[in-house]
Amino acid sequence: MANFRLQHDMWVLVADGEKALFLRNEGDAVYPNLEVVREIHDDNPPTREQGTDRPGRLYDTGDRHSSAVQETDWHRIEKRRFADEIASRLYKLAHAGKFDKLVLVAPPLVLGEMRKSLHKEVEEKVVGEVAKTLTNHTVPEMEKVLLAEGERP
Repeated sequence: MANFRLQHDMWVLVADGEKALFLRNEGDAVYPNLEVVREIHDDNPPTREQGTDRPGRLYDTGDRHSSAVQETDWHRIEKRRFADEIASRLYKLAHAGKFDKLVLVAPPLVLGEMRKSLHKEVEEKVVGEVAKTLTNHTVPEMEKVLLAEGERP
């Protein structure tokens, strides 16, 4: 969902599975000036550092056949939990009237997880989505990407 303009006071959420930046445009559509309102970090090490055991095995009764049980992907579960936390914070901010328009910026997987968790009150305020990872970019770099993405049909 592109084709949005960064208007004055519009909010932008830039997130990935471990970090979220809540930004507000202090500038306008031509000269954006994104200011960080809030930053959230989540410690989400790779699954290999979170799991404690090897994958289990199931044994069928009757014959000596066994099947492996897939290891739980703790990293992915934590990304989903973090997306839920972001959606919850967005709801509280929207309900308190902190923003009227919002652009979501996140990698496709995180964007999809967030979309599932967004409250209707937040969904109605989303005017654009950018499926990219920008959390490690500087704010001026984010502004350039958002200007370019907002112009796309």
